[in-house]
Amino acid sequence: MKTNHKNSERFVAKIFQDVFDKYDLMNDLMSLGVHRLWKKQFITWLNPQRNTMLLDVASGTGDIAKLYLDKVNYKGCVYCFDENNGMLNLSEKKFKKNTNIKWFNGNAEQLPFKDSFFDYYTISFGIRNVNNIDNALKEAYRVLKPGGRFLCLEFSKVKSELLNKIYQTYSKTIPILGKIVVGKSEPYEYLVESIKNFYNQEEFYEAIKNQKFENISYRNLNNGIVAIHSAWKV
Repeated sequence: MKTNHKNSERFVAKIFQDVFDKYDLMNDLMSLGVHRLWKKQFITWLNPQRNTMLLDVASGTGDIAKLYLDKVNYKGCVYCFDENNGMLNLSEKKFKKNTNIKWFNGNAEQLPFKDSFFDYYTISFGIRNVNNIDNALKEAYRVLKPGGRFLCLEFSKVKSELLNKIYQTYSKTIPILGKIVVGKSEPYEYLVESIKNFYNQEEFYEAIKNQKFENISYRNLNNGIVAIHSAWKV
């Protein structure tokens, strides 16, 4: 069981509450824009069908929701779910009054949705911030329909020793960048620490498997800097 005793969801929400308005800018700067390519590959692997329902947890400012709706030609529905109200407000402004999308504030370990409700559950760069990851995975399984799919995009463990050394060195500059751009280094110190403490690819595979999911697989992107894990509720 993976728990973040020091860094609970409440703590994460608090430290990011003051910097949410620079969230997209910092993502672009930290990843040199590559996070947008990762998210496109994420949705490509999901391959959503029209007239389906997606629950996007830790939805931030709605990047995944937008990619999903574009993919299904706006013939589908997205529930954007996040603990940070500031993020949700930015997402709502981005989509204006689009009837294909709804916004919900809450905790990933206690989803306010009925059983077997969604065709897809996605979470990108959010699962490592959950206090009890097993509980979040259990909830993901519960709200998916039989035949529904879970897909997670998250930072993982770099496979190349040389690339990992470069990556670790670069990571040390991220809090400095945060201080310059948003005036706070603490959220980005947490970010670096949370990535370091998260599961490796196989450990997360096993965590998903322990929650009854089947047909589990994963793909490494950029040599494992991030990984996409896929699983099905059968």
